[in-house]
Amino acid sequence: MMTLQERVHSAPMPSGWKLDKLHQTLKVRRGNKNAGMREDNLLSLSYGRIIRKDIDTDGGLLPESFETYQVVEAGDIIMRLTDLQNDKRSLRQGLVKERGIITSAYDALEVVRDNEPRFWAYALLALDLAKYYYSLGGGVRQSVKFSDFPNEWIYRPDLPTQKRIAAVLDRETTRIDQLIAKKERFASMIGDREEALFLDAVTGRALQGPKQSSGVDWIGDLPEGWLAPKFTMVARQETGHTPSRKEPSYWVEEDCIIPWVSLADVWQLRSGETVYLTDSAEKISEFGMANSSARLLPKDTVILSRTASVGFCAIMAQPMATTQDFAAWICSPKIRPKFLYYVLRAMKPEFRRLMMGSTHQTIYMPDIRSFRTPLPPLPEQDRIITELDLSIGTYRKAQARTLESIKLLKEYRSALITAAVTGQIDLYNYGTAGTPSATLDRIEEEMQA
Repeated sequence: MMTLQERVHSAPMPSGWKLDKLHQTLKVRRGNKNAGMREDNLLSLSYGRIIRKDIDTDGGLLPESFETYQVVEAGDIIMRLTDLQNDKRSLRQGLVKERGIITSAYDALEVVRDNEPRFWAYALLALDLAKYYYSLGGGVRQSVKFSDFPNEWIYRPDLPTQKRIAAVLDRETTRIDQLIAKKERFASMIGDREEALFLDAVTGRALQGPKQSSGVDWIGDLPEGWLAPKFTMVARQETGHTPSRKEPSYWVEEDCIIPWVSLADVWQLRSGETVYLTDSAEKISEFGMANSSARLLPKDTVILSRTASVGFCAIMAQPMATTQDFAAWICSPKIRPKFLYYVLRAMKPEFRRLMMGSTHQTIYMPDIRSFRTPLPPLPEQDRIITELDLSIGTYRKAQARTLESIKLLKEYRSALITAAVTGQIDLYNYGTAGTPSATLDRIEEEMQA
C-alpha cells in the first residue's frame, strides 16, 4: 500500500516508523461552541500562525455574536480549507498555543494520544506547501472540511521521535525566519536609500551654490537657474489612439501583435537595471483595441501607474498599448524622458501624501495635472541621468541578490520541514559540520561581515 507521504512527497517510510490511518491520528473537535460567551480570547489564523485579536475592535468582518465561535485549546491544529480555487498563497493551518475562540468556519483538529501536536502541525504544513489541499477542492468545490480528506494510510514515528523532530524544526525554522527578516529589512533599506537618492539628485540638494525656493513642498529649494514648472508645461499628457487598418505595421490580418502593458510588466523592471519597456508577454487584438479603453502609446512615452501599486513607472521603448490606469506623458525638448522618469521615482512621498485617507489607493487626474517637476538645464539633466544610471544598477544588483537569497531561504525552509516530518533527516547527527544547521551558521556569519 502507498501512504499519503509517499504519494505526496515521494518519501519512503523510514525504518521503525508505524502505519496508521489519517483519521485515527487527527480528529475534528466536536461540541465546543462558545455558548454563553464562556471564553472571549479571540484568535485568528494569520499566514500559518494563530494570533490574538481584539474582540472589541470595529475593523473587519465580525459576527453578531461570538457565541457561534468554537472554543479551542492549546495543542489544537486549526485548518482553513475555504476558497481553495481562488487563494493559493495563504498557509492554511496553525497550531493553537492558548485557549481561546475562533470562527467555526475552520476545523479544529486534536491529535490522539501518544502523538505530538507540534509534529503534526508541521506534517500538515508540509502537505500545504506541496499544494495537496488544492487537489481536494477541484472543479466547483471551493471549500472542503477535514472530514472530506481521504482516510489514507500514513506513517508516523513514536512519540519521543515526534517530539525530537518538532524541537529541531522549532529551532531551525526560527533561525531561518530570523535570517529572512534580516534580509527583508535590508531589502527595504535598499529601497529607502534608492528613494532618497532619486530625490536628492533630481532636486539638486547635493549641489553647492545659491539656492532658491521652488514653492513646492516635496521639491524644496532648488539651485539657481532651475525651474519648477507643471508637467503640462514641459510634457504633453498623452491620451493615445486606436490604430486603424491604415496603419499596417500594427496588424497582420487578425494577428495580435501590439504589446499589451500590464502592471506586472512595469513591476518587473524594478528588479532589473533598465527603465525601458521593450516588450510584454501579452498582446492585444484589433478587436480588443476597438472595444475597450485600451489606447496605443508612442515610443518614449513615460507612464505612471495611478491606481494599483501607485508610483510604478517606465518608459516605452516602442509603441505599446495599455489602459487609463496609467498616466502617460510625451516629453517636449525641454526635458529628457529619462529625467522625467527619475522625477516620478522621486515623487513617491508625494504620492503617499495624495493617497492619504483614500480608500481606493488612487491618484486622481486633477492631482496629476497639477504635478510639478524640477527642471534643470539639459546638460545638467544629462549629468544627473548618467549618475543615477550608475547608482541604480548597483542598488538593483544588491536588491536582486537579497531577494533571491530570501527566496532560497524560504525554499530551504519548506524542504527542511518536509524532510524532517517524513524521516529523511538523521536527527542524531543534525547540526554537525556540513549539515543545513551549519550552513545557516555560515549564512549568519556572512551577513555580519
